[in-house]
Amino acid sequence: MISTKLVSRFFGNENARDLAWRLKNGGYEGARKALGMDPQEIVSEVITSNLRGLGGAGFPTGKKWTFVPRQSEKPKYLAVNADEAEPGTFKDRYILEWDPHRLIEGIIICCKAVGIHVAYIYIRGEYLNPYERLVAAVEDAYRQKLLGPDVMGSGFSLDVHVHRGAGAYICGEETALLESLEGKKGWPRLKPPFPALEGAFGCPTVINNVETISHLPEILLKGGKWFAELGVKNNGGTRLFAISGCVSNPGVYELPMGTTMRELIYEYAGGIKGGKALKGVIPGGTSSAVLTPDEIGTPLTFDALAALGSMAGSGAVIVLDEDICMVKALHNIESFFSHESCGQCTPCREGTGWVHKILSRIIEGNGQKSDLDTLNDFTVNMNGTSICALCEGAVMALKSFMFALKTGFTRMTRRPPALWAFLLL
Repeated sequence: MISTKLVSRFFGNENARDLAWRLKNGGYEGARKALGMDPQEIVSEVITSNLRGLGGAGFPTGKKWTFVPRQSEKPKYLAVNADEAEPGTFKDRYILEWDPHRLIEGIIICCKAVGIHVAYIYIRGEYLNPYERLVAAVEDAYRQKLLGPDVMGSGFSLDVHVHRGAGAYICGEETALLESLEGKKGWPRLKPPFPALEGAFGCPTVINNVETISHLPEILLKGGKWFAELGVKNNGGTRLFAISGCVSNPGVYELPMGTTMRELIYEYAGGIKGGKALKGVIPGGTSSAVLTPDEIGTPLTFDALAALGSMAGSGAVIVLDEDICMVKALHNIESFFSHESCGQCTPCREGTGWVHKILSRIIEGNGQKSDLDTLNDFTVNMNGTSICALCEGAVMALKSFMFALKTGFTRMTRRPPALWAFLLL
């Protein structure tokens, strides 16, 4: 097994929350180096690193920063997305709970690179312990002049604010996050304009995920080339994978990009609980298409999973064993999307609701043969017809489960449960 721990280095170590201890153990050295560098030099290192956005979209981080105008009459902002609400996702919580100073250090680096002097951390409202620990870390950083008008005596000013959300999944979408941050209803915005030009308060804004920002200290200290070589082509470094479901050792594992699904499940997570057979794997949160057992040799990279018609998403791996009823699993997923739809777009508001109702009817034993055609129609009419990707996530799950039920999963079932047998007609 390869052991490469960067952002997870201090997970489980309560001392890491203490600023004095953190400073003695390499804390803020990457930020100190960045403060003495030319901003463009920092951006170049991040581009070289092949660091991708680790919140779901996987867009190259350094390239994303270049979309923000170098010179701007308006102030520029950083919004850190800590609204971790994708089902099965719990990796960012570990950073916030165990090593909040790593995130703050990454924020300093990002802001220096882009010329930002105000940053917001938008944190999920239900994350009480992470919120309290993050706020305490920010306060400690101010007391030690790691934040404020003269960061580490460099003359660079930076203020960081922690903003709690109200528990809406939709606010994990970047423009809905900005609307909520501004005190408005968390509804996604039409794009363009994109946040890099018109984001928070109508000003240029960088939006990055917690884990993405937390990788910056190592990149600055050891170089973008070093980080890139830890991973594979176009997918640099390591990634946190939150694995749950039917495995012996669920949890968060930091592994090099390019690690396969099979390695994660059987070498790190201890294999399928109880020695049962694998039926399927959701590779990147419930928005991603489910994979069948013959696809688990796939590397857990953005490109490899996209080639299969799925996605790496939030890094949330949910393992399903032979006893899982796939219709019940799909019903659970679609229930979530129906509940969390913000209601702004009709195809999403009505479509997710109808998908949930039809699946409920099937589970109750009242399914009709025409339901399959209706669900197929939904996968066409709902896809790409709404402002944000919530509707598309619901469609991806629906389409992939329906396809796999009729093909891949049938091989794993000794006796097809009557509950979903009609879907195999």
